[in-house]
Amino acid sequence: MTRPSVSLRPAQSTLEEGRACVRYLDEAAEGFFRILLGRRAVEILAQAYVQPGNEYSYEHAIFAERDGRIVGLALGFTAEQRRGFPANPLARSHGYPRVRAGIVRFLMGPMIRVLDTVPDGDFYLLSLAIDGDHRGQGIGSALMEAMAQRALGIGAKRFALDVAVKNEGARRLYERHGLAVESKWPKRLNLGSLGLLRMAKPLRSI
Repeated sequence: MTRPSVSLRPAQSTLEEGRACVRYLDEAAEGFFRILLGRRAVEILAQAYVQPGNEYSYEHAIFAERDGRIVGLALGFTAEQRRGFPANPLARSHGYPRVRAGIVRFLMGPMIRVLDTVPDGDFYLLSLAIDGDHRGQGIGSALMEAMAQRALGIGAKRFALDVAVKNEGARRLYERHGLAVESKWPKRLNLGSLGLLRMAKPLRSI
């Protein structure tokens, strides 16, 4: 039996979709946000998601759906857009645990420094995640292409992202779309498989 086709759509500003977005963000980050924010991570991030003007906002997300069910997410923005984001958008979320504020700022420091290296003119893909039972069906590629078209539409010149050294499957996907490794983080400290690779390509087509 033929499976229903996948459709892509811009994200909407609802807490329900925010919780779905958080699930994909956390999966792509290998549980980082739950470790960082604790048991209220979903609600804290979902509150940031429904607000415009931050890196977790619905404004920057595209969902993939199959048969009315969300099965994937891509989220990205330009370097210029990011410069206008607040330094700590999670602190604006209702119920943010203040005792964690200093810890969060400290632990997110490396991530912030990595994002600070995205040059003007680049569109940065912060997250791409697909449900496990829907991988290998072209959904990731479709989301990549949709993000590339969005990037071209707002004047970006390149498409860039960071991928964990150990995530060979994702790296192969990005290479199939023409992205190439241009640097490694951290530069001076060898973290082995825990490091990040910056991949990029000129924005003509992906």
